[in-house]
Amino acid sequence: MDTLLADSVEKLLAGCCTPAVVREAEQSQQAGAAWADIEASGYLDLLVAEAAGGAGLALPEAFAVWLACGRHALPLPMAQTMLVRAALAQAGLTAPAGPLTLATHCSVAAGGAIRCQGVPMGLVADWVLVADAGHAQGARLLPVAAGERCATGVHGSLQANCHWRATPAGAIELPATPAGAIELPAGFPWLHAGALLSAALMAGAMQRVLGATLAYANDREQFGKSIGKFQAVQQQLSVMAEQVFAARMAAEIGCASDGIAPHPLRAALAKARASEAADKVVAIAHAVHGAIGVTAEYDLQLYTRRLQEWRGDFGSQAYWHAQLGQALLAAPQATTLQFLLHELLPTPALPPMP
Repeated sequence: MDTLLADSVEKLLAGCCTPAVVREAEQSQQAGAAWADIEASGYLDLLVAEAAGGAGLALPEAFAVWLACGRHALPLPMAQTMLVRAALAQAGLTAPAGPLTLATHCSVAAGGAIRCQGVPMGLVADWVLVADAGHAQGARLLPVAAGERCATGVHGSLQANCHWRATPAGAIELPATPAGAIELPAGFPWLHAGALLSAALMAGAMQRVLGATLAYANDREQFGKSIGKFQAVQQQLSVMAEQVFAARMAAEIGCASDGIAPHPLRAALAKARASEAADKVVAIAHAVHGAIGVTAEYDLQLYTRRLQEWRGDFGSQAYWHAQLGQALLAAPQATTLQFLLHELLPTPALPPMP
């Protein structure tokens, strides 16, 4: 199932999300044709329960889709839309049409004004799910058209600063968890979910960067042989490969869940490890490529710029490392190995920690 789904998504994105499409989306802040293809594919409802018209899959299956989104630097919030649609369906609500994104770092003024800074994919989204602790219900879906948004000013970024002077009439409130619903929506860990999405996207983008760097090292010649045959370059490529696959494993562990709500500590692990790996992968990729890697005409910078942006989305590696450390210290009777086995790794049921 995973292979069939991964191959199918890969074929879809390879056709509708070429580097030329990514560049055009960054310039025009639109990707309507690509979004139409994605909506028609049905993948946006993979996490929606079968009773609500979806495929009823869980996070482990969605991982393959999110990995492909990162691998193609998809300039659209496909991953966020999948999760938000599933959350709305589980709450008995109908998701609006169009791309949906997620914002967890928001402020609400005394007069009701809502401000969200650096909303991921905010420039190409029609709706923003605002999940802030100051709101009694925990989350509400706001139409972008009812507020104001502007670019952050970062080159090529699709993040946006969004502002609503008051809760708009078209807002969709996610109610308290109805009877029989699982973990949604009031108790849903939105920040952890966003961090997990970012980790999976980074893992996919790093795979693409590794492939491009290996190809360049084999093709580029210096002193009569490819630079990939020099021991110093080989050592750097080995470190890079190690980081890429560690990030993928961490993101996959983060997606180990029976439903659509991530395990908070596993999501923390995924984001912390992926962010740490991305920093090293980007540095090595540009060191191997040299000056050509940062040119607008070369594709590498499409992925490395996005990796640097995703590192900061939904909490930095320092933030998530601190969360993991606090969780470990909160269980002083456990050794680090016991904490790892019982809390972080998706293993069969283990005996309680002493």
